[in-house]
Amino acid sequence: MTAATVRNAAVIGSTAWGTTLAVLLARNNVPTTLYVRSDEEAARLDHDRENLHRLPGIAFPDPLRASADPAVLGAVELITLAVPSRTFAENLASTARHFAPEATLVSATKGIELSTGRRMSQLLAAAAPGNPVAALSGPNLSAELAAGLPGTTVIASADGPLDAVRAAFHSSSFRVYTSTDIIGVELGGALKNVIAIAAGAVDALGLGDNAKSAIVTRGLAEITRLGIAAGADPLTFLGLAGIGDVAASAYSPLARNRRLGELTAGGKTLDEALAVLGETAEGADTIPAALRLAGDLGVQMPITEGLHDVFVGGVSWADAIATLMEREPTTELAAAD
Repeated sequence: MTAATVRNAAVIGSTAWGTTLAVLLARNNVPTTLYVRSDEEAARLDHDRENLHRLPGIAFPDPLRASADPAVLGAVELITLAVPSRTFAENLASTARHFAPEATLVSATKGIELSTGRRMSQLLAAAAPGNPVAALSGPNLSAELAAGLPGTTVIASADGPLDAVRAAFHSSSFRVYTSTDIIGVELGGALKNVIAIAAGAVDALGLGDNAKSAIVTRGLAEITRLGIAAGADPLTFLGLAGIGDVAASAYSPLARNRRLGELTAGGKTLDEALAVLGETAEGADTIPAALRLAGDLGVQMPITEGLHDVFVGGVSWADAIATLMEREPTTELAAAD
């Protein structure tokens, strides 16, 4: 990779988001491989020239091919991972040894490792020491971006060639910003999923726009508190990976985590709601992971705690909301909510 050019790339994960990112790279004439689990899946994707299961109707550009051969990962300069956080480490265990030592690794997964509280970039750095690592996050609804609607994102890294990675993704319909605050960008992207679940529940319960605005605003406050405690720049949460992503996920009918909140508040169990969605909703796993991290850092996260009480503790939505409303009043900008 030169200072400003990515000559070839791979995206690990044929999720809707992974497929979208591969399409965006290929539309920019970056030869791109969508790395998948099996030769059969690769053959099907190359034959159909679209991902009929995850992203139907979006044609693969000519520079995009699918493959299950790990050798392709050693021949590219940019590798983006877009797999669920709960299988992120598993995917790295089978692929990291094939990465070229100079390849830049980008996490596009918005989650926190459940068992350890680690961010995805930390998993990347541990699995491929010496490789530059970055994270991509923002208000990125895959269906809209794949359809060519305008969108923005931010790519953050403390050691990666940000200009080259930005140039690979940036286009007239996808504006890419850069940041050195990888902690804030990752935590904003992961934690907004939790707030989106709460926002969806507010909609399903008919609690009104005042309540939804409060959830979004106070949710952003607890995201920011945890981020600062973890070493993030508080200004990051006023940007695309913070309020930008919270707004898109809390209000869009395309947002899976918002839909998860609607379904569960509407009477479905968590497992039933996930089955209806048919694809990962990261917020469900992020709730306990975030609380683990918050406990380690001594941070209060009342909205996240309330969702945990509902999903794990069997508390009703009505009681969880009552608990939030009955908290001791405090000043708006208090360190604890």
